[in-house]
This record gives sequence, C-alpha cells and structure tokens, in this order.
Amino acid sequence: MRYLITGTAGFIGFHLARRLLSDGHEVVGVDNFSTYYDVALKEARNAILETHGDAFRVYRIDLEDAAALDKAWGEARPDVVIHLAAQAGVRYSIDHPETYVSSNLIGTFNVLEAARKYQPRHLMAASTSSAYGANTEMPFRESDRAVHPLTLYAATKGATELMGHSYANLFRIPTTFFRFFTVYGPWGRPDMALFKFARAILDDEPIDVYGNGDMSRDFTFVSDLVESIVRLSATIPGDTPVEGDSLSPVAPYRLVNIGGGTPSSLMDYIGELERTLGREAKKNFLPMQDGDVRSTVAAPDLLVALTGYKPATPISVGVPAFVEWYLDHRGR
Repeated sequence: MRYLITGTAGFIGFHLARRLLSDGHEVVGVDNFSTYYDVALKEARNAILETHGDAFRVYRIDLEDAAALDKAWGEARPDVVIHLAAQAGVRYSIDHPETYVSSNLIGTFNVLEAARKYQPRHLMAASTSSAYGANTEMPFRESDRAVHPLTLYAATKGATELMGHSYANLFRIPTTFFRFFTVYGPWGRPDMALFKFARAILDDEPIDVYGNGDMSRDFTFVSDLVESIVRLSATIPGDTPVEGDSLSPVAPYRLVNIGGGTPSSLMDYIGELERTLGREAKKNFLPMQDGDVRSTVAAPDLLVALTGYKPATPISVGVPAFVEWYLDHRGR
C-alpha cells in the first residue's frame, strides 16, 4: 500500500517509515525539517529512508501551508495517512505556546481538510498520554474523561482528537487517534530525557532529576510503538465494536492507548542508563516542574483486543539499545 506519513524526519515518523518500507510498502513523507532541534539529525534519518529509492519520497513543506499539503496529497493519493508531525514537548509549550497553536491545531486542521477532499482508506493521528492531564486513577483508560489538561501542549493534542472526531462524523473518514506513553529508543530527540542524561553523564555533568526522583512512566520502546501502529493501520474503525471499545456511537472513530501498562520508576530508568554506560550520574534533585505529572500508566486492553499485541520491551533491553545507538551517533 501507499502510506503518507507526516513527520518522517522525526523520531517516531522515521522508525515507522523505515518499518513500512522494509515491509514493501511505498511511503510519502511530509516534513518541514524544523529547527526545534538539530536538523542534522533529521537529515541523517531522512538519508536512511532515501536509500529505499523510488519507494520513498519526501515533501519538505509546512503543514500550515494548506496549498502545499493539498498538492503533495493529491500527487501521492495515499491509501493510509498517519499524522505524526507536531510541535512536541510539554515544557517547551509553557514558554512558546504560539508554536503549538500553529503546528498542532492549524497543521492538523489542514490534514483533516485534505482527508475530507481525498478520502483515505484510514486516517491515523498521534495524540499523547498528556491528554489525561490531572487524572489520577490508574491505569489511564480511553473511556476516562480527559478534560483537565495541565499544559497547552496537552490541550492542543486533546483538541485535535475532538477535531478528528468531528470530521469522521461529518465526512465518514475512518479515523484512529492513538495516545503515546513516553516513547524512547535509538534516533530519539535531543530534548528527551534519555538523550540529555546520556550526554550529561558522558560529559561528567549533573543531570536534573525532577520530582526528586519520585516519578514513574509507562516507558514505550519505539519498535513496540511502531508494531502497534502497523497493526492498528489494518484495524479500520467500523460499526462493530470489540469489548471495551472506544468506538464512537456516531462516527467511524476510535481512540487507542499505545502503552504496555507496566510502568518503571524514573530512578530505575536512570539506573539502567548508569549500568549500561558504566558511570554513575551526578544527580541534581529538583521539585516537580509546572505541567508535569507524577506517574502515567496505560491500560493496554483495547490495543490487545484490536491487534493481539501490546508493548513489552523492558527498560533493561530498551535503554541499552538506545545507548548503543547514541555512542555511535556521538562518535561520528
């Protein structure tokens, strides 16, 4: 099949595109190669995708440019669209809120308008566990009300879920939104904790440990996330729900958690990094940051019911895999 993926030069988009290309599909990428972090890392990811020859091509455009997106989509005529491009980062949204409105809201609106025009077989889009906001009952379930976002980032992602539902209802576009839970792994973003911690430890600099280390996350290894998305792409929302489904009563729309439901503490996460690097981190313990939450845990039941799969890579495997890549990347 032909997939259109927004954000192919990004961390998750790169891994997903590479997997689909390896499976024999065509991939059309859309990415603006933004300067939010090192563009050279994005170019390196893209260069790997381009080794697949004619099976891959990328449009270097902003999603906010509706005409350019329409042209790319019209030329590509994809079967499945997976919308991953967004302005990421919970903490960055506090000081740079305008970029989230532009990238996440306007960009997603343009994606939905193109889907309305070209009617893909399946529209998929990324959301985040941050959408659960102030919820405290664990694990987080798709049926939970998520109406108390703690940051503008979370608010914009929650808003895109609602926008997606409205378009699915009005224009009968089969749509799946999925909420990610702390994705990590090789080729990760430099602003993510594991990347920053590894660099600091190797440079003999202290790491900032927020919440005084008393935090936990449902860490999701990137290959597990990709496997989940690939399987969900073939599970198109229709009229027949499964047990515990989030399928809308009025639209071909579904919301799915992608997480394993097995959280790890932040200190264990750091401990795996220390063991793999063979060095102890100098830790600067700090209070919780604005907009942060103490823990996240996904209920993976719906993902399992739909795909027969859930993320299961432990941090004892995932962190060393990241470190192997990072040391090679750092040594270049």
